[in-house]
Amino acid sequence: MPDDAPRSKREATQGYGAEIVTYDRYGDDRVAVAEALAAERGLTLIPPYEHPHVMAGQGTAALELFEEVGELGALLAPVGGGGLVAGSATAAKALYGGIRIVGVEPEAGDDTRRSLAAGRRVEIPVPRTIADGQALHTPGELTFSVNRRLVDEIALVSDDEIRAAMRFAFERLKIVVEPSGATGLAALLSGRTGALPERVGVIVSGGNIDAERFARLCGGGPRDGS
Repeated sequence: MPDDAPRSKREATQGYGAEIVTYDRYGDDRVAVAEALAAERGLTLIPPYEHPHVMAGQGTAALELFEEVGELGALLAPVGGGGLVAGSATAAKALYGGIRIVGVEPEAGDDTRRSLAAGRRVEIPVPRTIADGQALHTPGELTFSVNRRLVDEIALVSDDEIRAAMRFAFERLKIVVEPSGATGLAALLSGRTGALPERVGVIVSGGNIDAERFARLCGGGPRDGS
């Protein structure tokens, strides 16, 4: 887990009985750290997105949405390593071939947008954004192979737009959302996607945020990226 991960994520993880090993997201290679640990202790490494089964599991978010609301003209989903949007796009396109898939990244971390434009995986400096779950330097290899076929567009949102979406979800929908989970809603509310069809679905993923950080990001106090 990054050494600057939000306190709520760390405490929840420890509360479930896990041991946390930290790394510097700006200087260390997360995969190398995990692989070395797995080799040292004889562990099985389960990647957060870079595996077909993981992507399929994440795609059930879209399946559950379609089961509840039926056919949609567009689906918006956050993009970090790309597993959630890859799985969701696979499910969506299989059910409704004409659906428009919009992935959403923070402005500071547009590695997938750049990669899709270039036709290959592009590396960027690890971004500094309140959307810590999307602070990656390059898309996953497997996820990118899916997303380059199925994702129609990547929209970018600012940290301020993410804050506004978090506040909207809290005040109007009574949902507490972490920054990374709110990027799809932020794109919709800010009009970053351009014209959309009448029926649009948004995947809101993740509520790993404590009251203190939520208030700091969405309230009237000092705003920072912690």
